[in-house]
Amino acid sequence: MSKKITIAIDAMGGENSPDKILNGINIFLKKNINTDDFFLNLFGDKDILEKKLKDLNISSKSLRIINTKSVVSDDETPLTAIKNSKDTSMWNCIKSQIDGTSDISLSAGNTGVLLVISRMILKMMPKVSKPALAGLWPNQKGLNVVLDLGANIECNENNLVDFAELGSALYKSLYPDNKPYVSLLNIGSEEIKGTETLKKTFKKLKSLSNENNFIFNGYIEGTNIMSGESNVIVTDGFTGNIALKTAEGTAKFITDNLKKTLTESIFSKISIIFSYFSLKKFKDKLDPRKYNGAIFLGLNGPVVKSHGSTDALGFYYSIDLCYKIVKGNLIKQITNNLNHLNNDN
Repeated sequence: MSKKITIAIDAMGGENSPDKILNGINIFLKKNINTDDFFLNLFGDKDILEKKLKDLNISSKSLRIINTKSVVSDDETPLTAIKNSKDTSMWNCIKSQIDGTSDISLSAGNTGVLLVISRMILKMMPKVSKPALAGLWPNQKGLNVVLDLGANIECNENNLVDFAELGSALYKSLYPDNKPYVSLLNIGSEEIKGTETLKKTFKKLKSLSNENNFIFNGYIEGTNIMSGESNVIVTDGFTGNIALKTAEGTAKFITDNLKKTLTESIFSKISIIFSYFSLKKFKDKLDPRKYNGAIFLGLNGPVVKSHGSTDALGFYYSIDLCYKIVKGNLIKQITNNLNHLNNDN
């Protein structure tokens, strides 16, 4: 890309902000110290941000502060936010894409408000009826794109087909050398199983499957999501959100109990010495901070939602995700994918 990748960051949203935001930015800048193809627009209270940037010894060479005094609170409803959020760091962060000063927006603030005002400001892309919330999950071969994770409780077959196109475009933008393999989440792998909506979606995705956009792998059960045979998993927001929370809870249960078991006795503590590197690799694989950042897809501009309670390292990974999304031309990938849908979809 000829121009710099410009990331708009809501510096005031989420828990422990702006401290974790700025520390996350610091990690990103240090890891990309030899890279000069990006720029960061920070939206928030200029007096607070300038002081904290100085304390952290962060250079202003690759960033600028856009002064916004108001903040969207975590307990604010989308309805009240529509009336009160136009002067907030979140609103202006997203609006900067319309103004042409940013390529992507990132916030750790209120999810419901972020979704509503993103849709208000950026509008929906043609041919897409509902936006989707996509996340990254580890699998045996790399990473999955999973969507929808909660933006839409009820979906029809056209929505699910859209999600397949959006999710495969996201995967291609992140991993340009790999092919997207799409699967529909279902209670079984046989074609006769599932709801009528899933059966209709199955037929449409099967007819759309090709080497240029995505290869349809059929149904997938929950037990096989992380096998790596498919890397784009499509479902409705109700099922996807439950699957996400179950996966997060299971990962936490395993790591907590493993830690407890390995520190119960002197013998188990000694065993840690011999298996330290294997255990560290296992812990890193399940570290949710590495997969921090849910992506709103289907809008006329990309928006990434960082987990509100993540720490500085988690926020760094969401900045890095934004950088990769823009570098991989996500919006162009989505447009290309949507062009291969039938006009009556």
